Amino acid sequence: MSSNNHDIDFESLVRDHYQGLFRFGFSLAKNESDAADLTQETFRIWAEKGGALRNKSKAKSWLFTTLYREFLRRRRRDRFQADVEPEQLENEMPASEPDPARSVDANEAMEILQQVDDVYREPMALFYVEDASYKEIAEKLDIPIGTVMSRLSRGKTQLRKLMRQRME
Repeated sequence: MSSNNHDIDFESLVRDHYQGLFRFGFSLAKNESDAADLTQETFRIWAEKGGALRNKSKAKSWLFTTLYREFLRRRRRDRFQADVEPEQLENEMPASEPDPARSVDANEAMEILQQVDDVYREPMALFYVEDASYKEIAEKLDIPIGTVMSRLSRGKTQLRKLMRQRME
């Protein structure tokens, strides 16, 4: 790790933010393996570039923004790689849910959320899963607060529609 991040302890940064970053990564990537990769890559990038951050209070926002940008970068890269082998897809079975007592409702909710368009799902995941404020979402996704509010509203409408369809 670079000694530039003199006022931010790497271990406490990981301890404080790993779980939230992983959940955000899971809400974006839709599988545990990719979520873990995104989270690890985010901390690798921090070790390389985080020292440039002078304000310790902005570390959380920096980490979430970095994870989101890495997700987008990978998604763009994957779109250009059309030659995915079927064996790779078969091997990407999700690991078992850590808390079986809550898994039925949580899995169903996450499954429905995954059907919401990406542009709405990302702010909704931050709002409902990460309990982020409009301002934090705007910073993490690098969009205006008004856009956050609009996307949350449209996302909730789409989510309600999907839930109604599932009930029928």
